[in-house]
Amino acid sequence: MTGNGGQNTAHDPVGAADSVDAGEVARFAALAETWWDPAGDMAPIHKLNPVRLAYIRDRLVAHFGRETSDIRPFKGLRLLDVGCGGGLLSEPMRRLGAEVVAIDAAETNIEVARLHAAESGLEIDYRHTTVEALAQAGEHFDAVLNMEVVEHVADVGAFIGGCAAVLKPGGAMIVATLSRTPKSFALAIVGAEYVMRWLPRGTHDWRKFVKPSELGRHLRGNGLTIEDLTGVAYNPLNDKWTTSRDLDVNYMAFATKLSPNGG
Repeated sequence: MTGNGGQNTAHDPVGAADSVDAGEVARFAALAETWWDPAGDMAPIHKLNPVRLAYIRDRLVAHFGRETSDIRPFKGLRLLDVGCGGGLLSEPMRRLGAEVVAIDAAETNIEVARLHAAESGLEIDYRHTTVEALAQAGEHFDAVLNMEVVEHVADVGAFIGGCAAVLKPGGAMIVATLSRTPKSFALAIVGAEYVMRWLPRGTHDWRKFVKPSELGRHLRGNGLTIEDLTGVAYNPLNDKWTTSRDLDVNYMAFATKLSPNGG
């Protein structure tokens, strides 16, 4: 969703045949100005971010055999942040050394993120495009971040297929989403949007939540293997998110693509 810091990357058109849900794009575009306000509409994402970042860093460092003590462990890796929003993950990934391409279907968000990256002195290749368009262009990445996006697309199968197509053999994909369970309806819809008012009403459509088994089927069907599933839970006592064994609401998946030699 956001733009690059200093580069004038051309906008790729968002094709109508892609997995983009126009209604979801419009909804998040309307929130674009609030992406970097930790007390605004995106406050829940800001609170969730430390858990996401720790999971991404630990998993990718282990997968690519990097040193945990290195302050830029992702140096030399080309990383794609799909549905990047205002760049809340793209910027930390760049600071960790990755060459970051970040895409979003909402052009307004791209503009906001580009401005913030420029102000932060970070070179990030932000593009208004879709993952399907990148796949058609033959682009490839060592790692793909697919965080809180699956539950907003029109066609999960096509979307995961596009993400898998741009992932290099031997690469890794991290997915974060919500499972479609009675518990997630109570907490993520009723609780978060109507009772606590953490999110604007209508942010999520419970019917589009994706169970781990469903996500696994899509990933396996595109040549990926799930190496880990980890739940993410909110603790109201300390107002913090932590990893959990509970996959009934928020969860993250780490999946890898076999290299030609089978490793």
